[in-house]
Amino acid sequence: MVMIGRPPASEQARLLFWECRTQGSTVVEAACAAAVTASTARRWIIDSGGVRPRRSPPPSGRFLSLTDREQIDVMVREGSSVVQIAAALGRHRTTISREIERGTNRRGYYVASTAHRAAQARGRRPKSAKLAVHDRLRAFVEKQLKKKLSPEQISRTLVRRFPNDPEMRVSHETIYLSLYIQARGGLKRELTTALRTGRALRKGHRKPDERRGRIPNMINISDRPAEAEDRAVPGHWEGDLIMGEGNRSAIGTLVERKTRFVMLLHLPDGYSAEKVREAMAAKIQQLPSALARSITWDQGTEMHQHARFTVDTGVQIYFCDPHSPWQRGSNENTNGLLRQYFPKSTDLSVHSAEHLQFVADELNDRPRKTHDWHTPTEKLNELLDVAMTA
Repeated sequence: MVMIGRPPASEQARLLFWECRTQGSTVVEAACAAAVTASTARRWIIDSGGVRPRRSPPPSGRFLSLTDREQIDVMVREGSSVVQIAAALGRHRTTISREIERGTNRRGYYVASTAHRAAQARGRRPKSAKLAVHDRLRAFVEKQLKKKLSPEQISRTLVRRFPNDPEMRVSHETIYLSLYIQARGGLKRELTTALRTGRALRKGHRKPDERRGRIPNMINISDRPAEAEDRAVPGHWEGDLIMGEGNRSAIGTLVERKTRFVMLLHLPDGYSAEKVREAMAAKIQQLPSALARSITWDQGTEMHQHARFTVDTGVQIYFCDPHSPWQRGSNENTNGLLRQYFPKSTDLSVHSAEHLQFVADELNDRPRKTHDWHTPTEKLNELLDVAMTA
């Protein structure tokens, strides 16, 4: 006897959920769009390792489609007979009878989405993942992962180390999939700890034009003057925040691209857009105009008042592309040095403005290889001398 109950989510709901995730929706947003619970959506993510399942090829008319199975589902629940369902679908009654028998679960009802996935699994050709069947290749990849190489570095290394062995080839995406989707076999899930992120699930990223909280009227780094790019002219700065424990406190950092001179922004009362604008304006206005031409920052919400900052100071702010820290390379390097003084997971609001100035002075008095072992302070003083005599 077929029992009537609440069926699991349909295949269309699953596809809609992953489509929304691809477009940048949160798990809850995508679950709402697909009309499923958040717990169901999270189970889909865990089951797939955070990787969107590949679309199946269009079904041929020879086999029952998902639409056919959903009609069977509806008619079974309405109490229609096998003969009636077969006539409605233009199929032989034996086909329908066999389909209902295969698709009826242990709870006693037929579920279209489950039956369709089972049919796809039965029809899938038995092709194993490459890393699951090539022991030598898998051993090499595992060894490199344990050495903290990224999947892309491993893929490139294989080409260089084994130029004449086509079997020793695997793309970085295949390595990621073998780590995240355990059903593929091959690599053990524990090896995800060797990845830079350490994530056991793939985490999607929003597309640049779909980011929430987008800063209005941004000017992209691609529009920054060429003189800033080649560091030929002083006065172009890179900025960012280093965050404290739980992102509850922050210190602002500014690094001049030509000299690597550092200025730190004291933010004892938080890092709202207003607080950052005020602190940065106070620092920049201490400089002669020749040394205050532009600032490059990432697309953090603390820059929502960038237009007002430019009006107040005359200094234009340019914004990096999302997830592109290398576009502020000098600043990223400096932030790493600052962690010697301001460790992660500590409260940064306890540091006084005087202490921040002491740290900045120490960094600015460090000899730099890029300056032939002169210090940023010495290089900046040279520029100031030129500016005063010009």
